[in-house]
Amino acid sequence: MTDSYSRGLAQIRVRAFSAILITALVLLPLFPHTAQAVRIKDVATFSGVRDNQLVGYGLVVGLAGTGDKKDSAFTMRSMVNMLEKMGVRVDLRQMKPKNVAAVMVTARMPVSAKPGTRLDVTVSSLGDSTSLFGGVLIQAPLKGLDGRVYAIAQGSLTVGGYSVTGNQAQAQKNIATVGQVPGGAIVERAVPFEFNDQSSLTLNMNAPDFSTTNQVVERINKALGGNFARSVDIATVVMEIPADFRGNIVPLMASLENIEITPDTAAKVVVDEKTGTIILGRDVRISRVAVAHGNLQVIVQENLEVSQPGPFSGGTTAVTPSTTMGAREEQRNLNILEGATLQELVDALNSVGATPRDLISILRSMKAAGALHAHLEVI
Repeated sequence: MTDSYSRGLAQIRVRAFSAILITALVLLPLFPHTAQAVRIKDVATFSGVRDNQLVGYGLVVGLAGTGDKKDSAFTMRSMVNMLEKMGVRVDLRQMKPKNVAAVMVTARMPVSAKPGTRLDVTVSSLGDSTSLFGGVLIQAPLKGLDGRVYAIAQGSLTVGGYSVTGNQAQAQKNIATVGQVPGGAIVERAVPFEFNDQSSLTLNMNAPDFSTTNQVVERINKALGGNFARSVDIATVVMEIPADFRGNIVPLMASLENIEITPDTAAKVVVDEKTGTIILGRDVRISRVAVAHGNLQVIVQENLEVSQPGPFSGGTTAVTPSTTMGAREEQRNLNILEGATLQELVDALNSVGATPRDLISILRSMKAAGALHAHLEVI
C-alpha cells in the first residue's frame, strides 16, 4: 500500500512539473527580453554627484629642444617671473626657451574630493612646442570658475606619442603636444557641499524621453513603497528623501541606482558625413518605396604637351594644354524597399548595393519622400 501510494504521488509530481514547464515555455515569448534592461545610474545623473572643472597655466621643463621658440613672448615672460620668485634675476633678452613650453593644465575634481585627494591632470601645449615628451610640469595652481585655487599640479608627463623632425623629413605618432600626469594634482580646498544634508534629489536623464522618465518614476515609487518621486519634465525627476534616510542618503542611493529599467527612445538615424558612418536606431521603420541609385563619375584630366618647331623654321618651343574628359554612369534597376524591423531594414538597404556614402543620399531622399519614419540627424 505504501509503495503504490508513493508511486502515485511521484507520478502526480511529474505531471505537475511537466504542466508548469509547458506553461512556462508557452508564456516565455510574451514577456519582454530582460537583456535590454539597464540600471538607472547608467541612464541618469543624480544631483550632488558631479565633477568640477579646474584649469591652470604652467610651464613644462626638461624638453630635449622641442619647447617653444624664442618669439613666444608669454613663455619668455613666464620663465622670467618664475626665476625671479626663486630669487634669480635674469635678462629677458638672454633667455632661450627651447627646453621649456607653456602649457594649459586641466583636471576634473569630484564634489566629494577632500584636501589631500589626488587628481589626474591633462597638460596641453599652449605655444609652438613640437613635443612634450620627457618634460616635467612645474608647480601650477588649478582654479575653479569662481577664481579660487582648489588644487596644485606638478609631476612628470606621460605622452602617448612622439614627433621627430629632421632637415628633410618628419615622423610623428599620435599627438605629442598633449600629456598626462597621473595623480599629479593634490586638492588643497574642498567644495563646500554636504551630500547627506539634501532633503530632495534630482535625477537628470541622459536621453530625454517621456516614456523612460515615467518608467523611472514608477520603479522608484514601487521600490520605496510610496509617492516619493515625480517627473517635472521630459528629462527631470524630483524625489523627496524618505524620513528613514534623512541625514544618511548613501544607502538609499546604493539601492536606487541599481534599479533596472528598459529605456525607450524615439526612432533616429544619425549620419556622420565626415567619416561616412551611419547609425540606425532599433525602432527605425521605412514604408514600401522603390529606389534606384546609381553613381555618376566625371573625370577631367589636364595634360601639358610641348610643341617643337621644325628645323630652320625660326619658330619657338611652345607648351599647349590638353584636356581629356570622360563620364561614366552606373545602370541600376529599381529596388522595392520595406522594413518593419531593424534586420529587414538593413537587408533592404544592403540589397541596393550602395556604399555608406551612397546610403546617406538614399536615406535623405527617403526622408524627403516621407518613407523614412525616423528623425534624421546629421553630425
